[in-house]
Amino acid sequence: MAFFISFLNRLLEGERWARERLAPFAGAVVELRAGPVTVRAAIAEGGLAEAAPPGAQPAAMVLLGPDGLRVVGEGAAAEAVRGVARELRWDVEEELSRLVGDIAAHRLAQAGRDFVAWQRDAARRLAASAADALAREDGMLVARAELERLAGALDSLDARLRELERRVARLG
Repeated sequence: MAFFISFLNRLLEGERWARERLAPFAGAVVELRAGPVTVRAAIAEGGLAEAAPPGAQPAAMVLLGPDGLRVVGEGAAAEAVRGVARELRWDVEEELSRLVGDIAAHRLAQAGRDFVAWQRDAARRLAASAADALAREDGMLVARAELERLAGALDSLDARLRELERRVARLG
């Protein structure tokens, strides 16, 4: 937890606007969930982060998942966290360049971006394959094209039924 708070403070120290936006909510607790890891931090005086008191209820939850970052919560503190989370960016390449130099940092950062893109693509393909298998083999799901064809047929049948009802009404 100390590592996360230290990392967050390093980001915030470089962004005065973010600290100013968070400072009015000193004492509010923010919970970060990234997979199985949950970390709680409190907004400190001056807009930095500090360890949250035990048992404190979070004003906002920051959920980090494969689709990105999402902030959940109501009220002004949650809205401030949401705004900062949306705009605050970590320049990974800049940080790495201090350790390994500019060229190596650029290559490492690009390798990381490529890896993340590969993971997203693999997850998308796996989900599509699983849905296709369920639709074709198990019959548990209906393929989108088949569902659209069925919807079109139902619309046509509905229109024909309404026309038949109008004809019957004119006869009676």
